[in-house]
Amino acid sequence: MKKTILITGGSDGVGKALAENLSDSYQVIILSKDKEKTENVAKEIGVDFVIADVTKPDEVKEAVKTIINKYQKIDVLINNAGLWTQGLIEDNEDSVIKSILDVNTYGTILMTKYVVPHMKKEKVGKIINVISQAGLSGKAERSIYNTSKWAITGFTKSIELELSKFGISVNGFYPGAIKTDIFKKTGNDRNMDSYMEKDDIVRVLRFIVETKSNLNFPEIGVKSIE
Repeated sequence: MKKTILITGGSDGVGKALAENLSDSYQVIILSKDKEKTENVAKEIGVDFVIADVTKPDEVKEAVKTIINKYQKIDVLINNAGLWTQGLIEDNEDSVIKSILDVNTYGTILMTKYVVPHMKKEKVGKIINVISQAGLSGKAERSIYNTSKWAITGFTKSIELELSKFGISVNGFYPGAIKTDIFKKTGNDRNMDSYMEKDDIVRVLRFIVETKSNLNFPEIGVKSIE
């Protein structure tokens, strides 16, 4: 039976590219809240899908239940869903601050919370948190985004220790800037000539996926030479 891999934020960007790359050897399920888009992407790249908003506990719980009922297990959880923002702290709208923290931080924690009991039952599993170089350093006019990522750095390091005795590896992945639409979605159409290609990121993620489950990568980062 193929290993089952759940990728959040799997309907575009790195999540979609990774799902397509892994579909040749694994049973991949992508998760996103946009039903039409997610269903279309799943058909396009030949993977399964579930619909859920990672910030809503009931939807996350139901999505995980659906996968377990269908495949009996989740071997790998890749927490990839994320939002981006920039600007002076006083210029960030309250609603934007909340959405960044909800998706980047709370969503990652919720997904992990509801998948872990099933991994514990199997006494094996792998969690990969796609964080960011922003989870390792501070930067002016990035306080909200970096806060959301620093929180997941702490979360990752803590649950790595908490879950190791159950045979579950927890990996923190810290990529630099990638050529995706994450900036354009916020109206920031920046020059991305020096940014990394999605395929480069996918190769690193696949390496983590295919490493033995008794090994952790507490911090594995990649960024362009500037």
